[in-house]
Amino acid sequence: MSVVGIDLGFLNCYIGVARSGGIETIANEYSDRCTPACISLGSKTRAIGNAAKSQIITNVKNAVHGFKKLHGRAFEDPYIQAERAKLPYELQKMPNGSVGVKVRYLDEERLFAVEQITGMLLAKLKETSESALKKPVADCVISVPSFFTDAERRSVMAAAQIAGLNCLKLMNETTAVALAYGIYKQDLPALEEKPRNVVFVDMGHSAYQVSICAFNKGKLKVLATTFDPFVGGRNFDEALVDYFSEEFRTKYKLNVKENPRALLRLYQECEKLKKLMSANASDLPLNIECFMNDLDVSSKMNRAQFEQLCAALLARVEPPLRAAMDQAKLQREDIYSIEIVGGATRIPAVKEQISNFFCKEISTTLNADEAVARGCALQCAILSPAFKVREFSITDVVPYSITLRWKSSYEEGTGECEVFSKNHAAPFSKVITFHKKEPFDLEAYYTHPHEVPYPDSRIGRFTIQNVGPQHDGDNSKVKVKVRVNIHGLFSVASASVIEKLSVEGEHNDTPMDTESASKSQGRDEELDKMQVDQEEGVQKSQAEQQNQADEETENAGNETKAPSGEKQDHPSQPKTKTKVKSIDLPIQASLCRQLGQDLINSYIENEGKMMMQDKLEKERNDAKNAVEEYVYEFRDKLCGAFEKFITEEDSNKLTLMLEDTENWLYEDGEDQPKQVYMDKLQELKKFGQPIQERCMEHEERPKVLNELGKKIQLLMKAVEAYKNKDEKYDHLDPAEMEKVEKYINEAMNWLNSKMNAQNKLSLTQDPVVKVAEILAKSKELDSFCNPILSKPKPKIEAPSEGQAKANGEHNGPMNGQSAAETKPEPAKDNPQQTKPPGEMEVD
Repeated sequence: MSVVGIDLGFLNCYIGVARSGGIETIANEYSDRCTPACISLGSKTRAIGNAAKSQIITNVKNAVHGFKKLHGRAFEDPYIQAERAKLPYELQKMPNGSVGVKVRYLDEERLFAVEQITGMLLAKLKETSESALKKPVADCVISVPSFFTDAERRSVMAAAQIAGLNCLKLMNETTAVALAYGIYKQDLPALEEKPRNVVFVDMGHSAYQVSICAFNKGKLKVLATTFDPFVGGRNFDEALVDYFSEEFRTKYKLNVKENPRALLRLYQECEKLKKLMSANASDLPLNIECFMNDLDVSSKMNRAQFEQLCAALLARVEPPLRAAMDQAKLQREDIYSIEIVGGATRIPAVKEQISNFFCKEISTTLNADEAVARGCALQCAILSPAFKVREFSITDVVPYSITLRWKSSYEEGTGECEVFSKNHAAPFSKVITFHKKEPFDLEAYYTHPHEVPYPDSRIGRFTIQNVGPQHDGDNSKVKVKVRVNIHGLFSVASASVIEKLSVEGEHNDTPMDTESASKSQGRDEELDKMQVDQEEGVQKSQAEQQNQADEETENAGNETKAPSGEKQDHPSQPKTKTKVKSIDLPIQASLCRQLGQDLINSYIENEGKMMMQDKLEKERNDAKNAVEEYVYEFRDKLCGAFEKFITEEDSNKLTLMLEDTENWLYEDGEDQPKQVYMDKLQELKKFGQPIQERCMEHEERPKVLNELGKKIQLLMKAVEAYKNKDEKYDHLDPAEMEKVEKYINEAMNWLNSKMNAQNKLSLTQDPVVKVAEILAKSKELDSFCNPILSKPKPKIEAPSEGQAKANGEHNGPMNGQSAAETKPEPAKDNPQQTKPPGEMEVD
């Protein structure tokens, strides 16, 4: 089972994988651990990652980048409209009101949803991890900014589904960083001790996030998260671009912002300049050749000017830090260390702001680029049964407070209840009890819309169906379980109606009702109790935590008061025994900006088609490249290694053919089907193969002929020894030896005739005998002669001990035979008796 963590960034993506040696960040096919979040669509294929980044300027309208924050938003969203003005590619409204990207792909206008674009990128990252791990990848953990709302998170989940990934968890980026920091620390305080508080500051290319976490041994609890989603590295780039655009307008009379290609080049140069200024305080030049209208432009800037230019941006560093400290209710002296990650935290002025606020040196122990991917891979390993990871519990927080609203039947109006407060522990479940006679709607929304960087505060509407009155006409007691799950998504997880069945006997149901009444009055205390319980439960494993965190709260609307008021008389009534039965109710959810499963399935199908198209195009290109490679390689060898093996006339003819093929490749053959290239290669090989074979045969033939000649000589010596009555061969059958001699003579005649015939031929003619034939002849000779010549001597009866000693004293090996050859069989039968011949062998 694969364990993969994906840091899905605005500018770049990283992949962390768990292997037996630990967590590592893997490289793509360009040996680069960083894959740009960019997709370029062409007339025949798609380029994704590094290949797409190199096409941003040449394929301006169809190279899609910077799309991470378009997820889950409506086309009319003010943020989308602001982005639309900056992006070089076109955004268009989708039929469901969300954002689509309009590009030209396969020579036709196509509209892709943002989920499809991210799906393409995730599919590429999946392919990269599969080639690194050498096994299929499905399960993964994907990072998202902590400020993403439910709609944005669901959109990323849909993109993972399109890419064929099973996302085990959407993990907040700052929480992933905290996990990567804490899991390896051996010196964390024990559970009963005061926790170690660490601040994590993440300023990436597009957003700024702050998180304060409390660490104990085997436990991480997020205390608070704050953010500014609209300040990041790209805002510093924009400040430089605006400055230089204005300078070039006055100095060179160029309007840069009207030319998308020139603007992109300026962005790239400003990003490089910004990085140089982080390491250098002196004046640095900015030079761009053939910038616009064939003009070369130049300018310069230093760090002091840059900081002055970005003063407004730098002022936005402190407020989230202050807010995080206030929410966590901590003082500066409570902070153990400040860890910074993200590309933009490398800007000296940003570091200075953070350091000044905490009056403390900042720490850079984490890899600023890869910490998120490593944290996600660790989380995936924790969730995976395939890896054994040190016990470590993670408690995240709900970034925005969530309220449920419903229609009240007792007074015209609505009832509402804040179910999750800001920075409430997550994942978490709560049970709310309603007293209703008919189906009802629950509307979930963010309590404070001004805190949420999203124009729509609605999360969704949940309809609890099949609710009716009790048998006695009373309100039914409906228990609704609401949940913030592992992905940070809010949902109404389940609903059940509690039916009371009256049975004769002496028992009353007052405890249930008094519980209802007391909880109605003290809802705030109950909510507080829940948070405390969650904190205590963090020490348990996450699965237990989720199961045990379910608690009850009663809604405090007028609805509960009326029924509980009516039921105050019950104790004075005759006692009746009641049975309680719980029946699950169906819930219909209508979520804000939710993609339907049918639509996702059609996107999955489209992704499959595009992948197939990419594969076919790659095969076609490979076939074309094979023809080109053959032309260049063969033409080079015609003047070198193959020169002796082809006549001048044939050489001229073949050179002409290769030249024609080369010209064809760059003219008519520029864009042909794969089969045409394959046929062309076969046609060239029909002429080239014989020359190649003649060269190879000429090089290999002398060696194999020599080997066959040596083999024949050795066999002839053996036959000669037999004729001389050599004791080694005196047991062989004469008829068989005659056959061997005849076979050897035939082989020798064959060899001589072939060598003579071959010597008469020139190098430009095909050989009479091929290496394969000579090797076959050699094999035949071995298989015919060796079994006869190596036939063992028949067994000789073993002599007595006295004879053996006598032989040992007086007799040596006869006729040059070694003792080992004369006595092979007795050695197997009786090793003790063959000891003396063994001694003879030593003599």
